[in-house]
Amino acid sequence: MSTVSGGHAAVTGSARRSVVLLGSTGSIGTQALDVIDRFPERFEVVGLSAGGGNVDLLVAQVRAHHVPVVAVADEAAGAAVRERLDGTGTHVLTGADAAARVAAEGADVVLNGITGSVGLGPTLAALGAGSTLALANKESLVVGGPLVRAAQRRQDQLVPVDSEHSAIAQALRSGTHAEVRRLVLTASGGPFRGTTLDERKAATAAQALAHPTWSMGPVVTINSATMVNKGLELMEAHLLFDVPPEDIAVVVHPQSVVHSMVEFVDGSTVAQASPPDMRLPIALGLSWPERLDGVVPACDWSGPTAWTFEPLDEDAFPAVRLARAALAASATHPAVYNAANEESVAAFLAGRIGFLDIVATVRRVLDEHAGTAADGIDLPTVLAAERWARVRARQLLDER
Repeated sequence: MSTVSGGHAAVTGSARRSVVLLGSTGSIGTQALDVIDRFPERFEVVGLSAGGGNVDLLVAQVRAHHVPVVAVADEAAGAAVRERLDGTGTHVLTGADAAARVAAEGADVVLNGITGSVGLGPTLAALGAGSTLALANKESLVVGGPLVRAAQRRQDQLVPVDSEHSAIAQALRSGTHAEVRRLVLTASGGPFRGTTLDERKAATAAQALAHPTWSMGPVVTINSATMVNKGLELMEAHLLFDVPPEDIAVVVHPQSVVHSMVEFVDGSTVAQASPPDMRLPIALGLSWPERLDGVVPACDWSGPTAWTFEPLDEDAFPAVRLARAALAASATHPAVYNAANEESVAAFLAGRIGFLDIVATVRRVLDEHAGTAADGIDLPTVLAAERWARVRARQLLDER
């Protein structure tokens, strides 16, 4: 396997770990800081990064944790942060590569909570510096999977933070890679589970953002509504755990308590269950392979409870099928899948297209992409495929 199963993290024991947190003002970042605040004897924040959309929160985070280095992608926001932190001793980096620069500082752990494919550069930088990478930015692995795998210095350097992949990593401790029959990713079904075609066609952004169980950022929440998120997670699971895509199943589990499962060759299925709270996989990503005490309340077994599972309706939600096709097509098709989706989600949130137009646009862009073989993959090739997909998606979106 290419990730954490069966290994021992380079940073072990109860020694205090230095942490760089990328995307600190987002959903993952704020919850990560909540975990770190509760375990100050275990973690020290030595770097933060953010896009720059919430200067007040970023400055407050830097001051609260006495952070020596902060990276801000937006130049104007970075200038404002620098002015407000003048005299504190904090070094402020700005620009598109700022997050990658702070990720390369060599911290014990880099938690990448950036949303979108812009997380690829920081992912590669953290791995290149030898840090343990706690990865919540699934897009960087989807877009640059072969590059990410090649950048790993050790088997256990990459620890997944997505709840589904964290669950799989935990369940994989129960057996060897050769004993795995398949992985089972669970999906909540999102806000449109059980709806009609007409209802989905008329769906508004407000309805799509009303996730039934999770509180996430807008892009991830829309991806959950379309099931693109599950397509990205299928790609991520394939790359993380070296399991063929045809051996990765998706089932709908509305309660979001069983976060994913591993089925073994003897017929056993091992599941990881916990209340839907991202602080648990975040904490495990920071402390792997150890567990911290009392991160979240456990499941309540004092009263009757029921969990249900149902097959994914791939006709209503074809995004997972498209993800499998992208994996089979070429090494650059996954990057195109993600880029076309990011452009389409932005157009939907801006009110320019309908809900069903998101996946329809992704399909058209995938169909038009020529693709690149795995042995021809490098960073410029991946970035060129991404740029082409974004341009083509915008053209198609403008036609709608």
